[in-house]
Amino acid sequence: MIMNQKKFIKIGAIIIVALLISVSIYYIFINQPEQIIAEEKEIIIDDQICPYRNQGLTVQTLRIRHRGLLDRMNTGLINDKSWDDPPEFYYTLLVDDNVETIARSIGEDGESFKRWDTIGMECRDKFYVQENQSVSYVVISIVEVTKKGLFNRQSINTVKETINLVFDFRTGRWSGDDYFMDEDGYGHYLGETFEVWFNIYSSDFDNDGIPYWTEVNVLGTDPTVDDTRLDPDNDGIPTAWEWKWNYDPFTWNDHENLDPDIDGIQNIEEYAISKWWSNPYQPDIYIEVDFMEKKNKWKYFDHVLHEEPKQMVIERYAQHGIWTYFDDGWADGPVNGGGEMLPYLEEMSDQSSGFPFGRYEHHFPDERKGVFRYIHLANIGGFVTPFHDNMMDCINIGTGLEQSLLYCKGYIWNERLRQHGIASGIFHELGHTLGFSPAEYNGVDLDEPNRDIKRPSLTDDEYYGYIENYNSVMNYDKIYKDKTLFDYSHGENGQYDRDDWACVYVASFERNGPSYEEPEEIDPSFEDFEVIDKYPGVLLNGWQQLEKLTNENLKLLSDQIQAYNTDCDIQLFLETENQSNIRVYAKPNVAPVYSEYSLIAEGIMDNEKNIKFYDIDDKIRELYMLI
Repeated sequence: MIMNQKKFIKIGAIIIVALLISVSIYYIFINQPEQIIAEEKEIIIDDQICPYRNQGLTVQTLRIRHRGLLDRMNTGLINDKSWDDPPEFYYTLLVDDNVETIARSIGEDGESFKRWDTIGMECRDKFYVQENQSVSYVVISIVEVTKKGLFNRQSINTVKETINLVFDFRTGRWSGDDYFMDEDGYGHYLGETFEVWFNIYSSDFDNDGIPYWTEVNVLGTDPTVDDTRLDPDNDGIPTAWEWKWNYDPFTWNDHENLDPDIDGIQNIEEYAISKWWSNPYQPDIYIEVDFMEKKNKWKYFDHVLHEEPKQMVIERYAQHGIWTYFDDGWADGPVNGGGEMLPYLEEMSDQSSGFPFGRYEHHFPDERKGVFRYIHLANIGGFVTPFHDNMMDCINIGTGLEQSLLYCKGYIWNERLRQHGIASGIFHELGHTLGFSPAEYNGVDLDEPNRDIKRPSLTDDEYYGYIENYNSVMNYDKIYKDKTLFDYSHGENGQYDRDDWACVYVASFERNGPSYEEPEEIDPSFEDFEVIDKYPGVLLNGWQQLEKLTNENLKLLSDQIQAYNTDCDIQLFLETENQSNIRVYAKPNVAPVYSEYSLIAEGIMDNEKNIKFYDIDDKIRELYMLI
């Protein structure tokens, strides 16, 4: 009996040892090689360029603008007529050194453009390329035509701009003289003489603009399905737009609040107006303009926006990295968009009259409020006023006889000075929508005739110090007396001057200002402005602010800001529930102008507190190393 027990014990021990050996063999010799194979699994790349269609290239020349009108309008020569002589120019394309187009024009003489701006006259050229060609070299040239000789019969063609680009058929992006996230915007080139908007794309079976190679290797989307209609992350913006502007199409983004360029146009709005050149990383100003009928058919003074004021405003902002767009009658605008001819009114009050409010309510589309500013041209008066809460986005510009004589700066009549004055009036009122207010700076809106009304508490030395030295169109005295000034001040005139450009807050038009202006009948002075700043900062339930990590990652976080003023206060927040999602907010330092925080980026933070933002180029670089 005892021997049988010992025998069973020995057999059991042998079985246990055998099991242990079997398990060890499994993990050492069987399971481990599978892990190595999984870790070393080859990434298979589909390196076809355009398998479902003949490979081709399309270059769209969307808009060309000559930059010279501002200089011609700013001449001190009263009788100079050069401003009334538009330039002549055309463009040429060279693709892969073997195909060149002829001069292109739409709707004119078939040879060249004779205008300052080709907005609304888009052009496109198509080119065949070899199958599976990976890149194309594109050269866009802008050629200006000048006339000389007897009766201007001789033409001299001078290349003014040359834009060299390399288009990548795999990624659908180009590099060279224009590239993604450059200083003047993707698909936009600001040259010395011309400003050019363009687009380049390759043949694409599903017509969503995303190349086959990127769909199958990078995004994992179906190259036969149009991604301009799909929104897999349900954040309100489809895959194609998110791909173009470097957002993850499969991760929900707060596009209703994201505003990386801090221009007051959030991403969801940028997407909605993308057909009109919007860029979420480039500060934009959009303006709708409505006109007014003449008092009678014999009246000389029209109330429409001429080309000269538009180009002056566009150019001055462009010199400071802000792109400006006037809808004064876009063919594809909303039903009650820009260019409406409204009934004549003798006068409109900025405070008590219902006429400006009525035009704002019924002739300015609701979907544009908070995206566009609104200008209505009138007979007399210049002002900006808030109709939606305390947001300064509605502008009245007088263009009638009384206002025009003021613009002519002492001359009985001069059309250049009249148009220069209208431009100055628009630029002045737009300055208010950028945050410039009598409440924040004593020099704003001063003029000599109203010395005792506007700032009665200032001494004569102080008042006239601002009048003489504040070298800005925000100074009324400069608008009505200076024949060449068309600018905000640069702060170079000492004690009574300030740098306006350092105080620009593009998003101000859609923010509720911290002060209220009472009607002139109650208090005509600027000293009734009571600035009460109760802004609480970022209010974000379920998130915690990370001050230490903000300071430790300041360079990385600052790189996410694409605002006009890159000097910003930054705050970093972590979602308390999952401890990985982060948000970055920025507030431009534009004091004394009032500003608020904007959401500029979203990302993730790992367990080691490393911050990461989505970048499609990371995966593309990884794949390119394997090609």
